[in-house]
Amino acid sequence: MKFLFVHQNFPGQYLHIVRSLLADNEARPGTHEIVFMTEPNANNLVGVRKVTYAKPPLAVAGVHRDAHDFDMAMRRAEACAAGARQIKKLGFVPDIIIGHHGWGEMLNLCDVFPGVPILGYFEFFYQTENSDVNFDPEFITAQERFAGVRAKNAINLAALALGEHGQVPTVWQKSTYPDWAQPGITLLKEGVDLSLCKPAAARAKRNLQVGKINVTAQQKLITYVARNLEPYRGFHTFMRALPAILKARPDVVVSVVGGDEISYGAPHPNGPWREVLLAELQGQIDLDRVHFPGKIPYDDHLALLKRSDAHVYLSYPFVASWSLREALACGCLVIGSDTPTVTEFVKHRKNGLVTSALDHTALAETVLMALESPKLTAPLRLAAREFAEKHLDLQDYLARYRRLIEKVAGKALADAPIKAVRPKAAAPQTAPAASPQGKAKPKQVA
Repeated sequence: MKFLFVHQNFPGQYLHIVRSLLADNEARPGTHEIVFMTEPNANNLVGVRKVTYAKPPLAVAGVHRDAHDFDMAMRRAEACAAGARQIKKLGFVPDIIIGHHGWGEMLNLCDVFPGVPILGYFEFFYQTENSDVNFDPEFITAQERFAGVRAKNAINLAALALGEHGQVPTVWQKSTYPDWAQPGITLLKEGVDLSLCKPAAARAKRNLQVGKINVTAQQKLITYVARNLEPYRGFHTFMRALPAILKARPDVVVSVVGGDEISYGAPHPNGPWREVLLAELQGQIDLDRVHFPGKIPYDDHLALLKRSDAHVYLSYPFVASWSLREALACGCLVIGSDTPTVTEFVKHRKNGLVTSALDHTALAETVLMALESPKLTAPLRLAAREFAEKHLDLQDYLARYRRLIEKVAGKALADAPIKAVRPKAAAPQTAPAASPQGKAKPKQVA
């Protein structure tokens, strides 16, 4: 089968399914031809032909502030279509086009390849209530800016108007879409590699050294992971909970993985949120015990999760990160927020603990209770892994993904192994954490 994948940050969400298709080619050379359109980057997968298009300008003078995203989307669509025409001239016509609708790249491909089915990733439909907007009273969006929120759906609506096929990774994310759109969007729950993301033997008895983070067998490790450290992922709640935790437990070490950029929401006028919160809590955070390693290699990320005594995952009602799935698969004691983003995965006192996304006092109390209650938390760790094995198995996900591709393309894939083998060679890649503008890549976590 001939595939055209599209994502502005190759390989994006498509790493695992592309590897599965490459496994078909290893079993039977020439089974698939895989072309991937993207903005220029250093990532590479052997067996995948990467075709790049020019990145559009970040902003264009004269465009209304609420139309910037759509303006960029149409420029991407134009550039992507131009690239598609070039590969069509060279004789490539796909059997199916698979890509992320978040940036508009695929909006014009139906004109270049009429009749070729499109399977588009729909990640989030923005709303002005019952969602992320004004969920946090500390950061209010004025009613006058609601038009800008609705305008974020211009790309979504244009993509839905294509009348093609859609996919979405969680029940909650699908529920954000209008009722009329949901029948055309397939729920395809994503998985993680359970052979990599798995509990470590004798976790609590292990010393761990990851960069400058040193945890002895006698210490407790609290972990937190986000692509970037910002309120959308409850970073402010987490930081404000730390003084009470550190004071009560001198044996606690904290790892806070994430960058200083903005993935969601607005930047703080005084600088990165990490610096803002450290300034707010000056004198209350012992930086010898609280570590901010930034973006780290994926293996280090997993090592921290496997040693973690309590993993805090908070989120506004938004999209779920891959790190949440990985933490459950590693058998972490996950302490999650009481938002549908998280509670779809973490059930209170069944496979984790749930507390308020915005109440730092309640979070501190929950963390301290968990550290002091191994009889309670040990079964929750086992249940977290069991949940992952039942719902988050990468192989099950790939099997379902392949069946969906066959349904959309109207063609059978090769009867070959679905195992997501690692490519023979790959350039360094950076790694997962969900966003409506993409999760990515397997070598660095933030």
